[in-house]
Amino acid sequence: MNDRYGTDVLAGDWRNKGRPVVAKVEAVRDLVVEDAGSGWCGAVVRLEGQIVELEDYFGKVRAFPLGPGFLVEGKPVELVRPRSPQEQSRVRTASGSFASGQERARVARQSRIYVEGRHDAELVEKVWGDDLRAEGVVVEYLGGIDDLDTIIRDAAPTRAARIGVLVDHLVPGSKESRIAERVQASPHGQNVLIVGHPFIDIWQAVLPERLGISAWPSVPRNIEWKRGICRSFGWPSDDQADIARAWKRILSRVSRYTDLEPELLGRVEQLIDFVTEPD
Repeated sequence: MNDRYGTDVLAGDWRNKGRPVVAKVEAVRDLVVEDAGSGWCGAVVRLEGQIVELEDYFGKVRAFPLGPGFLVEGKPVELVRPRSPQEQSRVRTASGSFASGQERARVARQSRIYVEGRHDAELVEKVWGDDLRAEGVVVEYLGGIDDLDTIIRDAAPTRAARIGVLVDHLVPGSKESRIAERVQASPHGQNVLIVGHPFIDIWQAVLPERLGISAWPSVPRNIEWKRGICRSFGWPSDDQADIARAWKRILSRVSRYTDLEPELLGRVEQLIDFVTEPD
């Protein structure tokens, strides 16, 4: 089946995955930059097409093509043309979508998105919160999905009040997949969409490099996963307060969608589309 959401929304740049990202910097007037190749250092004084002119301390001017190969405060950058006022006014949200410009949130829809736990809800809010408020979508957490079929039956979703569910570790043969299949086969299944990511817990949806590691630690099956992660980092893990503090440290490394694994991004976007689809 064709999955228009895909498993990797960033697939177009797969060749550069793992390489350092060079920041794009607008070549605004008086910005001081250095041409890495020649060592010429000067302030931006003029732009002509794709050419930038730099004036050095002695008033001499040299022209360079816009693009990569420059340094700003010693860090590699790619010089680009400044955006027009119209482009600058189009602010993007943390999820990467253009902000609607609405000052007030939309009245909440009947449709809902359910996630497994508080941490899932906090992550979705941090990245997709602006989008969800603009669409009037409320996110609620379940505290696990063991009773999902009962919750769905009691909610009695309709076409005007759909329910989307995000499930951790939704892989073939798992307990989660069996529950999802049972709900989708129920009389309410047509008004419910259950999607999931392959990670053991929502923590793993955060890119490991944002925490300064190359991969999430492997935790033995006889150790509770979150406690094992905390111990791997050398963090306290004695009680739930320690786990909560650990999650706050992880969540603080997330500011936008580029800090998350693609396998989560596509699934959340899919749920938002489902619950906001016109009747």
